Amino acid sequence: QVRLVESGGGLVQPGGSLRLSCAASGSRFSIYAMGWYRQAPGKQRELVADITSGGTTNYADSVKGRFTISRDNAKNTVYLQMNSLKPEDTAVYTCNAGGAVLGYWGQGTQVTVSS
Repeated sequence: QVRLVESGGGLVQPGGSLRLSCAASGSRFSIYAMGWYRQAPGKQRELVADITSGGTTNYADSVKGRFTISRDNAKNTVYLQMNSLKPEDTAVYTCNAGGAVLGYWGQGTQVTVSS
């Protein structure tokens, strides 16, 4: 079992930045691929970014060049640095460990981009 707890969401103006954190329980964090997903009202959940156990990253086209995913295996934590935020980035952001089909999910954190 892996328990995931997200933090760092909130209200930010367009063009601003936020850093999301996802702290994982358990001693096997380093073996899991980790991902950030988001779901806006009325829309399907989508992958924002993911990172393999070896550090290879992947991003949705809509966030490339603005968001950065990273992980600190010593702290059992994965981060999502979000810069140049846009209103369309408004969503509940959820952390995942081990993939969308069989993996583990956090409870989510709200990100609202609005002036």
